[in-house]
Amino acid sequence: MKFTKCLSIAILLCSAVQVSKAQIKSQIYSFQHDQKYNDLLYSPSTRYHTAVKPYVLKGELLNRFDSLQNANQMDSQNWFLRKIFNEHLVDVKKDDHTFFLDFLPDFVMGKEMFDTDKRTTWLNTRGFQAGLTIGDKFTFYANAFENQGVFPRYLDEYVTRNEVMPGQGSVEHAGKKTKDWMYATASLTYDFSDYLQATLAYDKNHIGDGYRSLLLSDFSSNYTHLKLSGKIGNVQYTSIWAYMTDPKNPRIDSLNSGGRFGDGIKWGAFQYLDYNATNRLSIGFFQAVVWANKNEAGHRGFDFNYLNPVIFLRPVESNNSTSPDKMFLGLNAKYKVLDNMTAYGQFLLGEFTAKEFFGGKGYAHNKWGTQLGVKGFDLFKVKRLNFLAEYNVVRPYTYQHFTSISNYSNHGEPLAHPRGANFKELVGIANYSWKRFDFSLQGLYSVYGTDPADGTNMGGDIFQSYLTIPHTYGNSIGQGIKHNLFYADAKAAYVLNPKYNLRFEVGYTQRFNRVEDAPTEKSGVITFGLRSSFRNFYGDM
Repeated sequence: MKFTKCLSIAILLCSAVQVSKAQIKSQIYSFQHDQKYNDLLYSPSTRYHTAVKPYVLKGELLNRFDSLQNANQMDSQNWFLRKIFNEHLVDVKKDDHTFFLDFLPDFVMGKEMFDTDKRTTWLNTRGFQAGLTIGDKFTFYANAFENQGVFPRYLDEYVTRNEVMPGQGSVEHAGKKTKDWMYATASLTYDFSDYLQATLAYDKNHIGDGYRSLLLSDFSSNYTHLKLSGKIGNVQYTSIWAYMTDPKNPRIDSLNSGGRFGDGIKWGAFQYLDYNATNRLSIGFFQAVVWANKNEAGHRGFDFNYLNPVIFLRPVESNNSTSPDKMFLGLNAKYKVLDNMTAYGQFLLGEFTAKEFFGGKGYAHNKWGTQLGVKGFDLFKVKRLNFLAEYNVVRPYTYQHFTSISNYSNHGEPLAHPRGANFKELVGIANYSWKRFDFSLQGLYSVYGTDPADGTNMGGDIFQSYLTIPHTYGNSIGQGIKHNLFYADAKAAYVLNPKYNLRFEVGYTQRFNRVEDAPTEKSGVITFGLRSSFRNFYGDM
């Protein structure tokens, strides 16, 4: 596997390089874990660039990370107890390098309470994580997981239909009740200076300050990408070039023998410019373009027109008068309205006709989405009590393109919101940490529309072609088969070892989905297990 090769190379480098003590680390993005930095990131006394995740940890962020990793330690000389409660399984700390290695178990049992299929759910995952730093410039992180599981029926149907585990990649024998899949991450970062960092990774990205992102989210599977991030004064610029896949358009034998040779290939270029105008106000500009590696015109490969990290993509894309590429523009902003509360928002634009936008006639080719939210920390002056309230809405057809090989997706899933398009959604989240205990509570209400049985394109399925839009006017959010989704999730955990988030966890998830002219889908699952890692996955669909 690619990440194991990188790990071997990194370990060899570790033994050869003699430099100063490590002052940089990488950490995969996890919404729940990142909330523990809110009082630092969103304080009016600081001016951090908070939109682009995962963060490269240095300075005060690294100090906070180390503090969380060493909190509430057990005082013991027993090797076994230290490894369970305080330390990495392997932990090497030298003047010129550090290295750690952990075994990551994720064993969960559950019971369906409401669905007519009162199945027993379970997850059996064995994994590992490894991290390496060399000096104060280089950091490497990798993990890998082998998984089997049985899930509630609504998730089971999603996996069977899409042949992919949400956010984790392809599933073997997706039609079977027991799912089997693998998942891996690898990330290598070099910190050239305070002004420039480069990351080569098989990982995800999230742009925005909210739980969701309508610009670029961490929902879909990992993808290979190169990310350059530069900062001058109060301006940060991030450019990402991504190599992605599309299982819905497999590579076929050129001799038309019917042989399949892997998933189709697609490319993406994403750029984000963030300006911290004051300690309270930040404004960011986003642009993205996605294109197929091969289309009807033949092989195209990586388009070097999009290689320049500081050029505006829209003029380049529009310079091709019959461009086959999918282009987006977006805005992201936040304002710290109180010392412990921040308002944030996004606006995404796919296509726009001013006359039709203000005409109120439901024009299909006005494709946009918006997000409004508020988040904060130390609610009611309770330390480490974080909260978020967020509203998202996306017009029908927004992320569609001619075919899925050039739409806004990666490996059969949306690159932005899990729902795709044609929805509006309200999300509320609270989490609290006390000593070794972590608590979280989430509620969600969503109205969305799906395609009828005959496959008519109503705008929610981003893998439909927007050339098949049935009506140019009269389109509205929730059109098609209307759904009203109610979702709630509560979890309580006792953290055994914060180094790799080893914890005993109990939880309850309830989901009611009222479907137009059909029985209500009901699910209520209680779970308990021994879990680990900081992975961030979404079951609230």
